[in-house]
Amino acid sequence: MTSTPFSALTQDQLDQELLTDFETMSAFGATPAGGVDREAMTAPDVEQRRWMKSWLEERGFTVEYDRVGNQFALLELVPGAPYVLLGSHMDSQPLGGKFDGAYGVLAGAEAAWRLARKFAETGHTPKYNLGVVNWFNEEGSRFQPSMMGSSVYTGKMDADLALKTADLSGITVAEALEAGGCLGTGSGPEAAAYAEIHIEQGRILEDTDTTIGLVEATWAAQKYHFIVHGEQSHTGSTVIADREDALLGASHLVIAAREIADSFAPAVHTSVGQMVILPNSPVVVAREVRVHLDMRSANEDLVKKADELLHERMAEIEKTANVRIEKDTAHAWGLLPYDERGVELSRSVAEELGLSSRNIMTVAGHDSTNMKDVVPSVMLFVPSVEGISHNEGEYTKPEDMCAGVNLFTRVAERLLEGELDREG
Repeated sequence: MTSTPFSALTQDQLDQELLTDFETMSAFGATPAGGVDREAMTAPDVEQRRWMKSWLEERGFTVEYDRVGNQFALLELVPGAPYVLLGSHMDSQPLGGKFDGAYGVLAGAEAAWRLARKFAETGHTPKYNLGVVNWFNEEGSRFQPSMMGSSVYTGKMDADLALKTADLSGITVAEALEAGGCLGTGSGPEAAAYAEIHIEQGRILEDTDTTIGLVEATWAAQKYHFIVHGEQSHTGSTVIADREDALLGASHLVIAAREIADSFAPAVHTSVGQMVILPNSPVVVAREVRVHLDMRSANEDLVKKADELLHERMAEIEKTANVRIEKDTAHAWGLLPYDERGVELSRSVAEELGLSSRNIMTVAGHDSTNMKDVVPSVMLFVPSVEGISHNEGEYTKPEDMCAGVNLFTRVAERLLEGELDREG
């Protein structure tokens, strides 16, 4: 792509390359308030995937899709060897921020491109092949659950089940992927290691004036889909005592979740992020409400206690609101540590580059949450201004973006040499 030898490129030129490409990427699904709206396999997501495909193919990578739409860009350096995968996700929440996930994919692509040029110029061949990945439906806003693509890749979710999953309008994952030209075959390349860099989505790095977060563990979490069953009736004529109002029951669930969080504050986070109300008519008492509720904590025991309290409150709510609450599905994980060797490797690179760093936990789930269970994995953070995320006001400073990619490139280079290979 450039006639300038890689060794002759200045750091300013490399940084500008990143920032220019990020500006281009951020135009896909851009919103007036500075965010993006590109849920999985909507038109803006498809467009940005095509742009990323072209960007990588122009730089010598081969782009392919697996059976659930994970997008891989591969550069074979060692025939037959597995790949060090670098990446994150490019789908967003509705009216979401332009940094969440997308920065990590571009950081992976930029790091891979820098290393590819360096290897070509020096003639050096690393131990492993090089790959970039854009995971499908990490956000889980259109298709549930979240982290779907990496869950299938790591064997935690059945591919056929994922493909049959439908959004609220009845469109299945398979139909959406086929329409977007991203329905591939196979299970993706074999991985030797994985690395992901992401905005923090919190305030710890900013508050402590730290440039790099070394993720050492993920908070424990419990996610639920509840169905509150009531009886459809007229909002005017039905006597209050006779009502079986599913929305009233769901509202009590929302309040219960917040009160549970307050009782453990600040150690437990709870939220109700989505409700689907049926029939959702102005003059009809709701017969059914589907509720997505989650609880998280750095303390597994507190998540268990919060779960017990929630179920006690559910029994009370059923009596108070004259409804029945069904637990449709549940998705949970405990406190999940990352490979300590990856944390130390990243710390040493930060020291080499003169970047401040600190150990940190992630409250949010990421694709690395899945990948770390199957291959040596590294998870890194860069600061988020005021901790804003899943919001159009999400922002990370250019200097932090650039510092993150510089560090990420060196971490990736060491992974390519097998520094985190597991014994046996």
